[in-house]
Amino acid sequence: MEIRPTNDQDLDVFVDTVHAAFGRFPETQAEGGGGLWWSAIEMDRGLLAMTPEGRPVGTAASYSFELTLPGETVVPVAGLSAVGVLPSHRRQGVLSAMMRHQLDQVRARGEFLSVLLASEALIYRRFGYGPATYTQRVTVERHQGAFAVPRAGDTPAPGSIELLRRSDAGCADLLEEVYDRYRRARPGALSRPPRWWASRAGQPPITPAPRYVAVHRDADGVANGYACYARGDSGTFTVDEIIATDDAVFTALARFVLGHDLATRIVFKHVPPDHPLRWQLADFRAGEVSDDTDWLWVRILDVPRALTSRGWFTDGELVLDVDDPFLGERGRYLLTVRDGKAECAVTDREPDLSLDVSDLGSVYLGGTTPSMLVRAGHIRAHRPEAAALADALFRAERAPHCLHWF
Repeated sequence: MEIRPTNDQDLDVFVDTVHAAFGRFPETQAEGGGGLWWSAIEMDRGLLAMTPEGRPVGTAASYSFELTLPGETVVPVAGLSAVGVLPSHRRQGVLSAMMRHQLDQVRARGEFLSVLLASEALIYRRFGYGPATYTQRVTVERHQGAFAVPRAGDTPAPGSIELLRRSDAGCADLLEEVYDRYRRARPGALSRPPRWWASRAGQPPITPAPRYVAVHRDADGVANGYACYARGDSGTFTVDEIIATDDAVFTALARFVLGHDLATRIVFKHVPPDHPLRWQLADFRAGEVSDDTDWLWVRILDVPRALTSRGWFTDGELVLDVDDPFLGERGRYLLTVRDGKAECAVTDREPDLSLDVSDLGSVYLGGTTPSMLVRAGHIRAHRPEAAALADALFRAERAPHCLHWF
């Protein structure tokens, strides 16, 4: 079997192979709502697994994204996607071979992080990925959607809301600009490169599928948030995403959608786990949570570089013994944090924590506490206070959250 890089001439073969691996057929332009997910694929970052006879049996690709880390540091990452192996060639080492090639390519480009959205949670931990951000769906029956009476001194976000259609001239540019400001301030958020908007790839509101867009503008008329939504069957309004620069803007947009005439229920597809929306409703139980799930998985390829790139909010020292069985690597590192900056150096000191690189990926953005993984048996704490110290060190300024689908 040969694992070879792809080029632009391989696009049709690549698309057909990955669809066959998932038992699907490629949709047409019309079915895709005006944008096809593979139109943003970077063919110079793809791989094809080929049999000796020259038949393609596996695919993998990476997108070039930026990821916002705690402390509002923005770094380049590889977004692994379109990973598939034909059913006739599973359990034969094809996936492992492609993953090794893919991670080698990522390192060769100077990237120290790879991220993905896992179609199956059991697959990717063995390759060093760990779930690092989480998201949930909140459904509110409109007749229960009243907000609690504001407390004294509480004021709504100043500004106004303008209703647009996704197809309106200039709407895509406005969405792109608002999202870009949002993702630079939210740990765990990924960029949406211009290539995605230009090719209309992905999911709404990037694609021009019919959607209404409620745009919030501040007192000076500057757009600082939007809600993208559509009405479905039985009066259900589904909100693809609310992008807001602060909680007050999110609340204003949520109120707008919840007040829509003829709606029976509102489904907010992506709500951060730490968001106060349910607490803002007069009836706490009116916000029904479902699909509380992992979203972005993180794979660290250079431990010192990763730990010194993010921001920190507590001073301290921690010795981490990190095992990377898939790549056959192991290292012991002294993490020293002072005044929001970290140093990380190889050490022979006794470890405070022993952990798999996938677990380090889970705690890296602050969305999973080390103590949770100690309790779960993933991480071994070598002294009683080590887990609490690690919790304090790895926390982020807010829970990481990722909306982007790829």
